[in-house]
Amino acid sequence: MSQELPRGFEYAGVRCGIKRTGKDDFAMIAARHGAVAAGVYTQNLVFAAPVEWDRRYTPSADVRVVAVNSGNANACTGQRGLDDAHSMARLAADTIGARAEQCLVMSTGIIGEFLPMDRIAEGTRLAAARLGSEQQHFLAAAQAIMTTDSFPKYVQRSFTVGEQEIAVAGMAKGAGMIGPRMATMLAVITTDARLTPAAAQDALTAAVELSFNCISVEGHMSTNDTVLLLASGNAGGEPMTGRRLAEFTECLADTCAQLAKMIPNDGEGATHLIEIEVRGTASNEDARRIAKTIAESALVKTAICGADPNWGRIVSAAGYAGPKFDPQQVDLLLNGFRLYERGAPLRFDAAAVSEAIKSQRDTRIELQVGDGTGHCRFWTSDLTHEYIRINADYHT
Repeated sequence: MSQELPRGFEYAGVRCGIKRTGKDDFAMIAARHGAVAAGVYTQNLVFAAPVEWDRRYTPSADVRVVAVNSGNANACTGQRGLDDAHSMARLAADTIGARAEQCLVMSTGIIGEFLPMDRIAEGTRLAAARLGSEQQHFLAAAQAIMTTDSFPKYVQRSFTVGEQEIAVAGMAKGAGMIGPRMATMLAVITTDARLTPAAAQDALTAAVELSFNCISVEGHMSTNDTVLLLASGNAGGEPMTGRRLAEFTECLADTCAQLAKMIPNDGEGATHLIEIEVRGTASNEDARRIAKTIAESALVKTAICGADPNWGRIVSAAGYAGPKFDPQQVDLLLNGFRLYERGAPLRFDAAAVSEAIKSQRDTRIELQVGDGTGHCRFWTSDLTHEYIRINADYHT
């Protein structure tokens, strides 16, 4: 993994006392000379104050800073929550001489509690003093946005578009209350590519559709989900269009997919990351609906937890997903073992398949339902006793 960070950005992560655990809980990502910004947000009708603020100001040609707090979601907090989101933006912007509307904000954590604005103010002050462009600063920010995550989630890479070297670095958080469109997850992706606001928004929307909208832990759509793309343009050249923009979008989608997979892999209490690939549908959306239904089936998830090669649960979930297909054309592979073919079960060594599930964290389900061109890859986690314990004990 490349350690080069995109030019034009500074990062910081600090502790300001919002989290009950006493861990770092405030992050800033600054572009002092401005960055193009785009955003994709939860589709839940109940959305948090930071989502409303960021929707208002993206896409944008001139964002200077992103401020993120963890430990408190600032969701379902009414007008005071909106006022607090505005204040948070103003406080962070003031530290680098910017205006409130040049700051985007994100919050994650407990719903229904007001932000402790004295601590937010302290967080902006501390973070501004520690902003830097080195690896340690980036990692500190990635750690500060975590809640129930067991590890910081980040991706760094560089690639060539035409003859131009472009760097991308993304950080994300999320482990529970995860459902597509989108999950309880936040992500900030920085790049030094030069983009127009419209191109950045189109590229991010396309990338999210193939990544963050293809993950689920339990299918619960959250109130705060936000993915931001910031492009400093420090790589130089003209704004990307045409083929160059298409190449950038493909690389961005791959970066987002790497980040997205880390979320169900860190699903609360998870012992398996499950990749579901559906092929042969009439459309990509049909494939996504089938894959999502399988991913959110409690019976499929518990079967994988118990290393049970229960093909019936997978096939039946596909059948009630909604899209039409011929059941007599269905083939199913589990970790490379063919369990079902042309609509009928095959003889297989159940002990060997069970061991293949039990002995590794990654589980792969491949389902062919016809000869159409539709295709989707979708990621989820298994459902364990530990997931129930974590969420039963989590304070709301």
